[in-house]
Amino acid sequence: MEPGSSTDVSIVIPTHTEKRWASLARTVASAHAQTHRAAEIVVVVDHNPEMAGRVRREFPGVTVLENAYARGASGNRNTGAFHTRTPFIAFLDDDTVASPRWLAGQLAPFADPSVVGTGGGIIPAWAARRPTWMPDELLWAVGVSYTGMPTRTAPIRNVWSANMIVRRDAFLAVGGFRAGFGKLGDQNRPEDTELCLRMSSAKGGRWMYVPGATIDHEVPAERSTFGFLMRRCYAEGRGKVQMAGLMPKDQELGAEKDYLRRILPRAVARNLADAGTGRGMYHALRAATVVAAVAAAAWGGGVETLAAVFEGTSTDGTI
Repeated sequence: MEPGSSTDVSIVIPTHTEKRWASLARTVASAHAQTHRAAEIVVVVDHNPEMAGRVRREFPGVTVLENAYARGASGNRNTGAFHTRTPFIAFLDDDTVASPRWLAGQLAPFADPSVVGTGGGIIPAWAARRPTWMPDELLWAVGVSYTGMPTRTAPIRNVWSANMIVRRDAFLAVGGFRAGFGKLGDQNRPEDTELCLRMSSAKGGRWMYVPGATIDHEVPAERSTFGFLMRRCYAEGRGKVQMAGLMPKDQELGAEKDYLRRILPRAVARNLADAGTGRGMYHALRAATVVAAVAAAAWGGGVETLAAVFEGTSTDGTI
């Protein structure tokens, strides 16, 4: 790719712990191996100076930065993104491996100037066997593409930061990821969804999903348990209520409502039908898992709603 090309792109990879060193090495290698060569690969280390030094020593040709903001993925990504100067900024997580044509495929929709960002397909790389009780509709809980998403290139409300490319001017216009809002510890606030909504609202643009522009996303064994799924759904319920509180009043969580009203009921019905026709009793487990997941998310949403009510009461004496 010639310098100054209109499709120049930088890749930002946030990281925070040497426990992921092997997976980070695979991510960086896949970034270097793109058919559409990146102008710059930036690894941003989250408040871990020793790891930052090791990255500098062991990854030649990579720009290494340290998170300039509060600990967390949002500040980490912003540090890298604000450093870049290319028209496009791509984001990968440090536990992913991009397919060779990932960048090329995902940059294509930007030929339309109304596109402010794109996302691609995310394939699970299970460390253990995939649980038989896990339905395809709940694969979002382990950070991968799920049933209900488009199967061909199409507009979409939001994509995930593990596999995202943004138009730099649109990203900067909204100040990047929201500081203090994101995944940290046991909090699981959807900072990528919130960013997508702000960017499309501010610029009047749209997001495109390119399922063929794939990455593999590691799913460690501890995320293959029923307990993890319930905790993840509970946290998602809380996070979506928090996000709704940041959105303009005229914006609704339409995608979530459609998912709850259409996608999940079909999943329950289909799996019960499959179990009833002798296709395997694990289908009954999948139907029960969907019901449990909805209950966990509803519980989390209810807890967050009550917390907001009580917080409002304590600060101004009214509800």
